[in-house]
Amino acid sequence: MLKTVLRGLAAASLAVLPLTISTPAHAADTLSLTDAIAALPVADESRAGYDRDAFRHWNSGANPSDGCNTRAEVLIAEAVEPPTVGPKCRLTDGRWWSYYDQMWVTSASGLDIDHMSPLAEAWDSGASTWSAAQREAYANDLGVDASLVAVTARSNRSKSDQDPAQWLPPAAEVHCRYIAEWVGTKLRWTLSADEAEAAALREVAVGCPGQTVTYEPAV
Repeated sequence: MLKTVLRGLAAASLAVLPLTISTPAHAADTLSLTDAIAALPVADESRAGYDRDAFRHWNSGANPSDGCNTRAEVLIAEAVEPPTVGPKCRLTDGRWWSYYDQMWVTSASGLDIDHMSPLAEAWDSGASTWSAAQREAYANDLGVDASLVAVTARSNRSKSDQDPAQWLPPAAEVHCRYIAEWVGTKLRWTLSADEAEAAALREVAVGCPGQTVTYEPAV
């Protein structure tokens, strides 16, 4: 939640920065992975009219006064070893674990922030009908940890805008976690899945006994 309060505000480096935390409007739901997949509405997808600029990102983040945009706040929150936060939120040092490909990264510039369900995929799955404000909220969602993920630029660009029928993380041992977070993101934002995507999710879920999906509805 709110990237687990930005991982303690990156320890001492952020101790003096204020942060406004809002109480979730909806209680979290937990389902088995199988039930969560079944709860996804299945519908055809359309990319007609898609424009990445329809999703404003990165905005000023959780605290507009601290100089850190959403991208920087995700990096601060997910750092295993907190970076030094300098003027204008310049991040130096620090250490991150890219779970998609199981790699350590020691420079913020080597990381991309992945939208768990990519912006184009979200558009295809229902966001085309949203207001500009809803799309901005989606693109900068700090409300749950899984929405935005710091990963290597290589793995993020390999994924691009593909869904799990087309792409899964190169590290097979994280597939259960990945599809649980994918499904949780779609349920959070009431996004649909197409037939091929739903079939791929069910196929992976067979190998994930005991996996659950916890999500908080965004609206």
